[in-house]
Amino acid sequence: MNCEEIIARLEEEYPLDYAMDWDNSGLQVGRRSREVRKIYVALDATEEAISDAVEFEADLLITHHPLLFHSIRQVNDDTFIGRRILAIIEHEITCYSMHTNFDVLGMGGMNRRKLGLEHCRVLDVTRENEGVEEGIGRVGELKEPMTLRETARFVRNSLQLQAVRCYGLEDSSSEGETEEEETQMIRRVAICGGSGKSVVDAAIREEAQVLVTGDIDYHLAIDALARGLHIIDAGHYGTEYGFIDFMVQKLGRLFPDCQVKGAPVKQPYQAV
Repeated sequence: MNCEEIIARLEEEYPLDYAMDWDNSGLQVGRRSREVRKIYVALDATEEAISDAVEFEADLLITHHPLLFHSIRQVNDDTFIGRRILAIIEHEITCYSMHTNFDVLGMGGMNRRKLGLEHCRVLDVTRENEGVEEGIGRVGELKEPMTLRETARFVRNSLQLQAVRCYGLEDSSSEGETEEEETQMIRRVAICGGSGKSVVDAAIREEAQVLVTGDIDYHLAIDALARGLHIIDAGHYGTEYGFIDFMVQKLGRLFPDCQVKGAPVKQPYQAV
């Protein structure tokens, strides 16, 4: 089996025309004709991921985030992107990325299941196909109402994270809920993997009480609070690393003759 056959099967389920206009999903580096025995899956084509793929003797590296977002004028070892491209080529690996096409057709459902949200709908519709709406994120209801603090802990545990940032809670050094937190029960939750800055308005429009996402800055968060929307920032990595295991399992089912390995789960930062 070659890369072209694997790519064609993936693009049947996650067509590139579902990706955002600014995105660069698809074949990044390498030959479509490359024969594939081993596939390595990572969130990003970092030096570490490429090194692990080389050690695994991977023929195909599949990532969520594209290695190439912007045009480049030179490929050499003077830049970190150039060094990554050279390493991929030198070891005859083909690199393919599934970014916002996966966000639209896979990420929302994956995260919805992690939180067990019910009665879900697309949060930010980007496309409608034969009456079926597709888009970024999901909004739905928790199985049982929770206080805001309980919701934050539930998100942390469901996504298997060490911590999350919750805008709207009182001093986190206090273990008990304040009276205001106890009286406000959370039921309707929106979730968007990665950076959710662009879906705040959609979450408010859908009457979500909480938005779970990543990359929320201070001013956006306090403005959202003023508009009645709490934010649980679980991090860009924290809301998307599930892509690795999801794709490892899927590729294993689709291509049983290939060995598939995923990058280890490793937060890119430490809180100190």
